[in-house]
Amino acid sequence: MSEPLLRLVNVCKAFGPVRVIEDVSVDVHPGRVTVLLGENGAGKSTLIKMMSGIYQPDAGEIHVAGEKVSLPDVKAAERLGIATIHQELNLVPTMSVAQNISLGREPRRFGVVDRKELARTAREAMARIGMNLDPAANLGEMGVARQQLVEVAKALSLDARILILDEPTAALTGAESAALFAVMDELKARGVGMVFISHHLDELARVGDTVVVLRDGHVVTEVPASTSEDELIRLMVGRQLSEQFPRRPRRRDADAEELLRVEGVSTGGLVQDASFSVHRGEVVGLAGLVGAGRTELVRAIAGAEKRTGSVTLCGEELPANDVGAAVRAGIGHVPEDRKHQGLVLDAPVKHNIGYATLGRTAKAGLVDRAGQRRRAQDVAQKLRVRMRDVDQHVRDLSGGNQQKVVFARWVVAGSTVLLLDEPTRGVDVGAKVEIYELVRDVTDAGGAVVLVSSELPEVLGMSDRILVMSEGRITGELEAQEATEDAVMALAVSNSHSDASAERAIDTLERETRERA
Repeated sequence: MSEPLLRLVNVCKAFGPVRVIEDVSVDVHPGRVTVLLGENGAGKSTLIKMMSGIYQPDAGEIHVAGEKVSLPDVKAAERLGIATIHQELNLVPTMSVAQNISLGREPRRFGVVDRKELARTAREAMARIGMNLDPAANLGEMGVARQQLVEVAKALSLDARILILDEPTAALTGAESAALFAVMDELKARGVGMVFISHHLDELARVGDTVVVLRDGHVVTEVPASTSEDELIRLMVGRQLSEQFPRRPRRRDADAEELLRVEGVSTGGLVQDASFSVHRGEVVGLAGLVGAGRTELVRAIAGAEKRTGSVTLCGEELPANDVGAAVRAGIGHVPEDRKHQGLVLDAPVKHNIGYATLGRTAKAGLVDRAGQRRRAQDVAQKLRVRMRDVDQHVRDLSGGNQQKVVFARWVVAGSTVLLLDEPTRGVDVGAKVEIYELVRDVTDAGGAVVLVSSELPEVLGMSDRILVMSEGRITGELEAQEATEDAVMALAVSNSHSDASAERAIDTLERETRERA
């Protein structure tokens, strides 16, 4: 095997008394993909931040192309040909696509930005991943999936010889992921070495060559990417997971109380005349293609999106566009974008967990600080949030543990109905099962859940009923016992405006199904 392009030798990293990386060595070879695999909090993100110049190791060495180097910052890493696509998008939503792709490296002519060259660079970078966006389009007006693809194009525009990809497919459809994997194949053929992190185990054999398994900041082993998923799970979590979906879908009791009723809800954008109900003890799944309107619908129910129509909880109609009223009535919302919509990153865990109950638990108008801390500690322990303590800032937690903190807020609030939008995106397989168990606990306790997920197996495995959306409308309803991926596909494209567009949508869904099978 050739000399490594990038080599980490016995690196260590601690934050205060917490040692998150201990004596780890990793090699990245030209034309090969090294996969980093581990549960949330295992140290993967810290490791790639050392590779990319964000963190510096407390001990150990970093070598690039056989030379010992220091990476004091991101620019130093980029100068050595190291580019990183982070799990949390590193983009400026108020800028255009072209400006984001060349951010900090804008082409200039006579001292001013050369806009023609800026647009050309953007088109060229996007073409490499089969993307055709207007370079002048405002990034903030795009969904998470397209923003992720812009992040990919931005990294590729650096012409890197070492590319680090941290959950690059978390917000992508199967077709978009396939386009990215094709780009990775081209980069491998050109001798680019890559580091890849993904919680989708089915992707690893497709893109990886070798898998480095991390647990609690240590390397457990290194195995071929062709290793079976069951064995990878065992190595990663240190135990066997007996069931992927611990909750068994069931038919609704005819006498079950109706908790949530949505009638004629439309938003100013995509959702049109949506109506459905959710009963006590029930999980209702929302399926559909990206852009079908699922996120907009749950945001409207939660009071975060302007709407017309009515939302009724336990017989009481909720005012429109009022998040506070929805929370007080018993609605909890885990949003698609936890970083910007679900958390205050620079606040501690205890505050993020307690935000929904500050007023309710206040004593004589004063915040019950001791109670908030106690409740946060109890629920964080229950959900197995990996943290130093509840005073640690949420920004310093791994993505999966940040997601658990959002869940913890609504557990403490005792929400009657949970609206979950992509709740397991960017979460490892062990943490996924813990989230599924939480969903089961909510329904067993008499609550209800509305589940939005782009992963069809997740919707099919967890839902009692499935509502399918297409182009802003609910196009059908399936009981769990009759729901199949093919049946969901048919309903997901039923609003398409032409046979050609329907065929394209079906092709997309079939690719997603094959990749997730």
